[in-house]
Amino acid sequence: MSTLFTKIVKGEVPAYKVAENSQFLAFLDIRPNVKGHTLCIPKKEVDKIWDLEEDVYQELMRFSRRVSIALEKTVSCKRIGMAVVGLEVPHTHVHLIPLNSMKDMDFSNHYEMTDEEFKSLAEAIQANVEL
Repeated sequence: MSTLFTKIVKGEVPAYKVAENSQFLAFLDIRPNVKGHTLCIPKKEVDKIWDLEEDVYQELMRFSRRVSIALEKTVSCKRIGMAVVGLEVPHTHVHLIPLNSMKDMDFSNHYEMTDEEFKSLAEAIQANVEL
C-alpha cells in the first residue's frame, strides 16, 4: 500500500511543494514545528533512510542542502536544523526546521498557518531554490 508521501508524489494528495526534481520532492510539513518546516523525500518509497542505496542517500543530502539554503534565505532564523525521525510515515524523509532556539526542534510544537500562508511561503521558498 502506498504511503501518504507516495500519494503526494503521485499527485493523489495535495502538498505545498517547494522543490522537485526527477528523484526528490520537498514540501512544507502541514503540522510544522515552526514556520517553514519542510520535508525532503525520495520519490521512490523506501521506509528507512539507511535502506537507501548509497548514491540515492548522497543525492538526497545534496537536494536537502539546496532546499535548506533556500529556506534560510526565505524564513528568518539563526540556522536550519535537520532531523531524520521517520516514525510518522514509513517513507524516508528529512525534516528541515528553521531554528531560533532548540525548542523549535520539539516535535510536540505545532505552528498554525492558513492555506494562504502555506501557499505564499511555498512560493517564496521555490523562488530561492537553485537545483
